[in-house]
Amino acid sequence: MMLPGTAAAASQTTLRVRYAETDRMGAVYHANYLVWFEVGRTDWLRQSGWTYRDMEDEGFGLPVIEAHCVYKQPVRYDDEVSIDTQTMRLSQVRVRFDYTVVLPDGSIAATGHTVHASVNASGRPCRLPSRVMAMFR
Repeated sequence: MMLPGTAAAASQTTLRVRYAETDRMGAVYHANYLVWFEVGRTDWLRQSGWTYRDMEDEGFGLPVIEAHCVYKQPVRYDDEVSIDTQTMRLSQVRVRFDYTVVLPDGSIAATGHTVHASVNASGRPCRLPSRVMAMFR
């Protein structure tokens, strides 16, 4: 549930499946979807005008505290997929990223989400940086 005044922001990342990302059955290995989610999350932040490196240099982190993925159909070597990433602020210290992995024909290969806590350089929970809060206007 989004808080009042917190609009979802979105980004899209395209990638091509590498052979190393597939398993013996020729499908993308399940754990690689979480890696793709990270790529989508990183691109979302970059497209919003800030990078993870900038954020960490300023003393903040967004560790994953929850991860979930639903696999709908296999993705195979050399397939091109789009990782659609949307965000919403859950509270003053937590943010959620929602992901959809889409094949070129528009079919959905997987959906999922991650929840992140805002922490300071010491690893203690803290309010989301004002710069991040502004991304939800």
